[in-house]
Amino acid sequence: MIIVNCRQGEKAWYDARCGVITASRISDAISVLTRKSGDKGPGDPTAASDKYAYEVAFERISMQPYGEPVKAWVLDRGHELEAHARLEYESRTGNLAAESGVILSDDRLFGYSSDGLLSNGEGLIEIKCPIDTVKIMEMLTTHDTSEYDHQIQFGMFLSGRQYCDFIQFVPALENVGKHLFCKRVHRNEEFIDDMVTKLLAFEKRVTQYENMLRQKAA
Repeated sequence: MIIVNCRQGEKAWYDARCGVITASRISDAISVLTRKSGDKGPGDPTAASDKYAYEVAFERISMQPYGEPVKAWVLDRGHELEAHARLEYESRTGNLAAESGVILSDDRLFGYSSDGLLSNGEGLIEIKCPIDTVKIMEMLTTHDTSEYDHQIQFGMFLSGRQYCDFIQFVPALENVGKHLFCKRVHRNEEFIDDMVTKLLAFEKRVTQYENMLRQKAA
């Protein structure tokens, strides 16, 4: 693996992710239809999958980020809160988590923006700082992290780690001691194998689109 040490929102962060299939978009990348839609049938890529494939192909050609950029205030808020969440997590668990920027596969086709690698060499952390009260309450009541399964499992796959401590950080709940929710998610090899197979098929589509765009007009 390749580690690019940078902060989210910096030019180096955008550059490292440009033309890369990232963990946060894997759900879109490998999504398929479950019913017939137009000229497509069950098992065919969804519109979201096609759109993401086009975006990555465009980035590989332009060498510039493509699509709607993440709003600056969202990145600033996330980075500030993540720093507090990391310190709170370290204080509560005794685990030390080092920021690690962007983790890339050796071929630089796939990437994961890591929130921290644990010093024990076994784990990593994934921090979410949601605003939506419904989403916050659902996590506190159900402890269901399945929405982030692809991102978390791919992070473990790229980094070689065995578990991920998922963290939800909500400063507004500090007065009742529920501002830091943490759940350990273990590596699932069967899930990873299936995901990687689908991702390789997605990457092949991206390359096909890139080659088509690079072809000279007749």
